[in-house]
Amino acid sequence: MGCLLGHALGDALGAPFEGLPPETIYYDFGPTRRLFDDPPADRGLVYTDDTQMTLGVAEGLLERGTIQPDVLARRFRANYEDRRGYGPGMHKLLDAIRQGRDWRGIVPTLFPGGSLGNGAAMRAAPVGLLFHDNLDRVVDEARRSAEVTHAHPIGIDGAVIMAVAVGLALRAEEPFDRPAFFRELASRAATEEFQWQLRTAARQGPDDSLTFGNSLEAHRSVTTALTCFAFSPDSYAGAVSRAVAMGNDTDTLAAMAGALSGARLGAEALPEGLLAKLEDGRKGRTYIRSVAVCLHERATAPAHAGS
Repeated sequence: MGCLLGHALGDALGAPFEGLPPETIYYDFGPTRRLFDDPPADRGLVYTDDTQMTLGVAEGLLERGTIQPDVLARRFRANYEDRRGYGPGMHKLLDAIRQGRDWRGIVPTLFPGGSLGNGAAMRAAPVGLLFHDNLDRVVDEARRSAEVTHAHPIGIDGAVIMAVAVGLALRAEEPFDRPAFFRELASRAATEEFQWQLRTAARQGPDDSLTFGNSLEAHRSVTTALTCFAFSPDSYAGAVSRAVAMGNDTDTLAAMAGALSGARLGAEALPEGLLAKLEDGRKGRTYIRSVAVCLHERATAPAHAGS
């Protein structure tokens, strides 16, 4: 519950700052920790396509117990709301699914070489939640979840790394071992870009100036979100506010950092006042809670343990 609500809340907190450079966020808004220390009194919090697609992954897993691409594609189309801020590639793909066309043939053509964006990573948390006790399976399921929309190895690797990170966050012992966290992720990475970033992150300290990017490409944002979490492993506010302060793709950075923090700390670590502002319509916070309960029940069921 902490993971899914933490994802949605981080997504909604980061959304108003999307596209802004970090210096603009600081000079116009101030330190992003104000989102938690002095939150706006009258603004509701609305999540984006990041959370909507994450719910699609969770629903697909609850329906079949594993990632089945056709089921996932159907869930993405059924949940689609244009106002959530989908990119042009997803609009094209979801229209093809709605029209009953061969969406599998379209995926590699969305971008030259296939998409290397962070869209598969941003929605991968439910895979790590359900299969956290078997990281090899996390890798396999996350890869298949990515291939519904992403053909580029970097885009697929981003989903694998994020899903494994959620699994590790759930299993992390006290105190949090940051170098070990990044070393394990590096061992699961298939691309040189992520292997280098994760090994470098394992050697970094919280005051090191090296950043890994803040844009929508998976290798320019996933490791950044991981470091936001890993340098504030015991503070949801610390992880998410740092992610928003990075600028640019703030909703996705904060969603991923928030999912990791929530997975480690649980729903009780989320600020109640802000969570109460999170939208609660048809698939709002109450629905997200119910999905979390169902995922937990499936993860702990005897049949799952032997699957």
